[in-house]
Amino acid sequence: MKKLLMIGWKTLMKPSGYYSLGALVIGGFVAGVIFWGGFNTALEFTNTEEFCISCHSMESNSYEELKTTIHFSNRSGVRATCPDCHVPHKWSNKIAAKIRASKDVWGWVFGTVNTREKFLVHRRSLAENEWRRLKANDSLECRNCHNFDYMDFTEQSDRAAYQHSTALASGEKTCIDCHKGIAHQLPDMKGVEGW
Repeated sequence: MKKLLMIGWKTLMKPSGYYSLGALVIGGFVAGVIFWGGFNTALEFTNTEEFCISCHSMESNSYEELKTTIHFSNRSGVRATCPDCHVPHKWSNKIAAKIRASKDVWGWVFGTVNTREKFLVHRRSLAENEWRRLKANDSLECRNCHNFDYMDFTEQSDRAAYQHSTALASGEKTCIDCHKGIAHQLPDMKGVEGW
């Protein structure tokens, strides 16, 4: 065993051209920590409302609409920001969302929705993409703040209490099925189920 350790130690200290294997391993570890720290910092920076609305089309369209909703200003003082609703909290889901969001950068670069008029033309398809995403993940971002287990049905209207205790509880429906337009203006809803 002692001989094996000596061989291992000699290998780590043996030069590989210019540097020892041990120096390369330590250097690689330090470089990895620096890379991961930088990557995580950039990831968190892109998860801020300030970053989201730094794009003119988001600030003048989506953000202006958000300002008029209960998710922006309410009696409890709890406010949802862009990433709260559009970026999952779980790391793997967050990375997938960031990859999908690269399409938004493409749209920004090529001016797909850089004016109010263009935004309105694409509003329905943008909304449908979000509705599809939220339906597929069982309205995960909604559930980060709104927990079914803690809903007080006695504080809800009769219709809401009934829907929450039946369709939502059974998994037949998810939040976005009934709460489209909760944070942004609705597009033309012709042909949308339930409208």
